[in-house]
Amino acid sequence: MAVGKNKRISKGRKGSKKKTVDPFTKKDWYSIKAPTSFNTRNIGMTLVSRTQGTKIASEGLKHRVFEVSLADLQGDEDQAFRKIRLRAEDVQGKNVLTNFWGMDFTTDKLRSLVKKWQTLIEAHVDVKTTDNYMLRLFCIGFTKRRPNQVKRTWYAQASQIRQIRRKMVEIMANHASTCDLKELVAKFIPEVIGKDIEKATAGIFPLQNVYVRKVKILKAPKFDIGKLMEIHGDYNKEDVGVKVDRPAEGDEAMAMEEVAAAAE
Repeated sequence: MAVGKNKRISKGRKGSKKKTVDPFTKKDWYSIKAPTSFNTRNIGMTLVSRTQGTKIASEGLKHRVFEVSLADLQGDEDQAFRKIRLRAEDVQGKNVLTNFWGMDFTTDKLRSLVKKWQTLIEAHVDVKTTDNYMLRLFCIGFTKRRPNQVKRTWYAQASQIRQIRRKMVEIMANHASTCDLKELVAKFIPEVIGKDIEKATAGIFPLQNVYVRKVKILKAPKFDIGKLMEIHGDYNKEDVGVKVDRPAEGDEAMAMEEVAAAAE
């Protein structure tokens, strides 16, 4: 017997190669719906594995976080520097209902704001809305050259910076604590809070490019389907067919007789 490798053993059992199945055949597409605070409601699609055994598809979708540009949500390219985070809260049919879950600036926008010869002032505050969302708001602002100024720089003094920061915290807390999350999101889009800070601090030192640059949700209240439906309004007003009247008992009997006669 020749000494060497036993080819049959090394090859393994004949025909034991496992068939490769495309994983996408076991997945379904779901539409992502944004709240009514935004102009565009359909923001895209997401994939999830179909319900199999104890693994339910809707459970796999809940609490997913989607990051969308505000330009896409509002149809306004001037808002492209804001990123909105939306969290999937519930699944209704093939629709994933989302709610606001934070906001941020794009890196390029932040870098473009920072320049020489001016002072950068930042502040943050933790605040609770009327519907029990615990938020952390971050504000940013820059000192502005006074009209008819001769001096080359426009730096603020340390005491002025402290006063401005105090005003920023106060205005952000007032705005956020007196409204619910939906109303607060409506204030973020046109930058109402930033404009208020600019006006309030004009007497201390004129500011420019004042923004609420970031919003974090630290704690959310217990999930309430009623609140979510209120935020989404008329999302389910789709063409679901027309109501058809049920035929009377006599008409039904006649129809059955006609079918039986036709069958004979």
